[in-house]
Amino acid sequence: MHAPFTDPRMNRVLPIVSRRAAWSRFVVLLAVACTLVLALAGGAAVAQGTGTPAGAAGPAVTESGRVSLWELFSQSFDLFTVLLVIGSLAGWTIIIICMIEVRKSNIAPDEPAEIISGLCRAGRWADLRAFVAEDDALVSRVIRAGLAVPTDDKDAVREAAELAASEECARWFRKVEPLNVIGNLGPLLGLAGTVWGMIIAFAALGHAGGQASPANLSLGISKALFHTLLGLLLAVPCLTVYGFYRSFIDKLCTRAMVASSELVELLPREARLRLGDAPAQQPPRPAAARS
Repeated sequence: MHAPFTDPRMNRVLPIVSRRAAWSRFVVLLAVACTLVLALAGGAAVAQGTGTPAGAAGPAVTESGRVSLWELFSQSFDLFTVLLVIGSLAGWTIIIICMIEVRKSNIAPDEPAEIISGLCRAGRWADLRAFVAEDDALVSRVIRAGLAVPTDDKDAVREAAELAASEECARWFRKVEPLNVIGNLGPLLGLAGTVWGMIIAFAALGHAGGQASPANLSLGISKALFHTLLGLLLAVPCLTVYGFYRSFIDKLCTRAMVASSELVELLPREARLRLGDAPAQQPPRPAAARS
C-alpha cells in the first residue's frame, strides 16, 4: 500500500479537476441556451417585422430623416440574411466559450507541473499515476502518455509524450478554428446577398421600362448593400477574437510543452516502475540471441 498524498498543493488541485469538468458542461449548456434564446427572439422580431404584405415596402427613413436599420433589416430579409444571423449567433457563442475556457489556468497551470516534479524527484510513482489520471492539464496528459509506454525504451517514452503534446495543442487550437471559418465566410455571404439584391433591383428597373424613380432605385440598392454590412459585422469580431486567442493559445501551449519535456526526462526508464504492478513488455530478441 502506498502512502496517501501529503503535498498540500495536491490536496488543493485534485478537487479542482472535478470542478473543471462540471464548469465545462455548465458553459456548454449556457451557450446553447443563450443561442436558442437569441434565435427565438430574432425569429419573433423578424416575424413581426415581416407582418406587412410582401408588395408593401415599409419606409426605411424615419420622420427625422435618419435611416432605420431595423426597417432595412426587415425589408432585406431573405435566405442570405438568415444565414448571416445564424452565423452571428454561432460566432458569438464560440466567442463566449473561448472567453471562459481558453485561459492559463486551464491550459498551462503552474501547480500540476510543480506537483509532478516533486513526485518524480521523490520516486512516488504510484502517486504520480493517480494524480495524472485525474488531472486534465496539458502537462498531466503528456506525462500520462509517457507513463503508459510498456517498454524500457526511453526514446519510446519521449515519442509518446511528444505525440500526446501535439494532440493536446491541436485540441486547443480546434476550439477557436470555427471563428476563422465563420469570419471568412461572413463577407462572402454578404457579397452574395448584395449581388442578388442588385440583380433584383435592376431587374425591377428593366421591367418598369427604365421609369423607376431614383427613390425606389436607391432603396433597392441600400437593401442590397445591407447584406454586405451584415457580413462585415459578422467577420470583424470573429477574426479579431480568433487572431488574439490563436496567439494566446500558441504561447501557453509552447510553455506547457517546454515544461512537459523537462518532466518527461524525470520519468524512470524501467517500465515496471512507470506501470506499477503491470508487467513490462520487452522487445523480442533475435533467434540467435535466444539460442
